[in-house]
Amino acid sequence: MPLPPLPERFAGDPGPLGIDLHMHSTASDGALAPAEVASLCAARGVRLMALTDHDTMAGVNEAGETAARLGVCLLPAAELSTRWQGVGIHVVALLPQGASGALEEGLKAQARAREARAEVIAERMEKLGLDDALAKAREQAGSHRPLGRPDFARALVAAGLVPDMATAFRKHLGSGKAGDVKAHWPALAEVVGWVVEAGGVAVLAHPLRHGLTRRKRGQLLDDFAAAGGQAAELVSGFQNADVTRDLARQLDERGLYASLGSDFHFPGGHLAPGSMSPVPRTAVPPVWTHPRLAGFVAAGCDAPTPGAL
Repeated sequence: MPLPPLPERFAGDPGPLGIDLHMHSTASDGALAPAEVASLCAARGVRLMALTDHDTMAGVNEAGETAARLGVCLLPAAELSTRWQGVGIHVVALLPQGASGALEEGLKAQARAREARAEVIAERMEKLGLDDALAKAREQAGSHRPLGRPDFARALVAAGLVPDMATAFRKHLGSGKAGDVKAHWPALAEVVGWVVEAGGVAVLAHPLRHGLTRRKRGQLLDDFAAAGGQAAELVSGFQNADVTRDLARQLDERGLYASLGSDFHFPGGHLAPGSMSPVPRTAVPPVWTHPRLAGFVAAGCDAPTPGAL
């Protein structure tokens, strides 16, 4: 069923757009099953969604079935881990044709890298007193997906070694701590190439969250665009309006499209599907008007999703 018309330009309307192109489920580090994320989107009035689990599309088919039943358009997607000048950078891959070719192989390699990283984190957590850390983190995950630092944080809390998740990250898992294990993610340009080759749109995820100066962020956007990147998240969750407008100018200067998403992980927090700062009035075109996505979205996202991993 076709969607109601989506805006072709951001007019600065403060009301919700009913669009969220960055969310997570239990297929990676989210708290809800893929079908539950889709149901929550429908309940909150989201009409266009993307499930963007870390380095996997394992939840896309489940979410897509529920979304279709509830009248929500789902774009197959994933959030891919990369490195750029020593900084961990994420790329949201919006994939109307699903994963194929180098991207399909890349997702398998990313999963292996996450498994190896989890083993190293487990060894370090055991030295801090968390016995059988890998099994306890797996118990917290509740599935066979690759483990992440939040799983180890929950295991530390369950074992009584820390009072809460925030303390677990502050003392043991945050930046520079024992559990902050750096995986050997592929270069930004390589991952962007995977996405473009698969017929998708590469979106630079939350460019304001890396602590970069405006000049450095411009360099990141330049390199991303030069590699074939097509869009960036103009709005990611809640952010300062003046900084958002400045980011819009940077996107406009480079001919990039604008995406937006909540980066939703779990209910009860300040973020929920469809909840984010207003999009400012800007000439930057919305990502859903990109030629690779426009037809798919206009058709109500009824196309198959081959290669979903």
